[in-house]
Amino acid sequence: MFGTTKAFSSFAVNDIPAARRFYGETLGLDVSEENGMLSLRLAGGASVFVYPKPDHTPAGFTVLNFSVDDIEQAVDDLAARGVSFERYPGFEADGRGIVRAEGGPMIAWFTDPAGNVVAVMQDR
Repeated sequence: MFGTTKAFSSFAVNDIPAARRFYGETLGLDVSEENGMLSLRLAGGASVFVYPKPDHTPAGFTVLNFSVDDIEQAVDDLAARGVSFERYPGFEADGRGIVRAEGGPMIAWFTDPAGNVVAVMQDR
């Protein structure tokens, strides 16, 4: 039914200006704002709609994943921009915050200013 219909993802934040700075300046995404809401344009043409929600509760899951060729370089670049990496029970991370679990991609999680979880990942 929706095989030829354009779709997009969305998530909420509690502070649109902070989200715009984070996604635009820290992560380097193409960000536009209209009527107090953001559009993040991702490589490959996908877009993500970010909307304000004053009583926002951070998502308990990863809202956005970035596939990278070199996770160590991506993590180092993000850390240099002030990003801190999360560590979760059951996932052993190295000193940089990268999880290298057998059978899965290498992954490192961090949060946006609203507490939503974002990740960088590299296939093996």
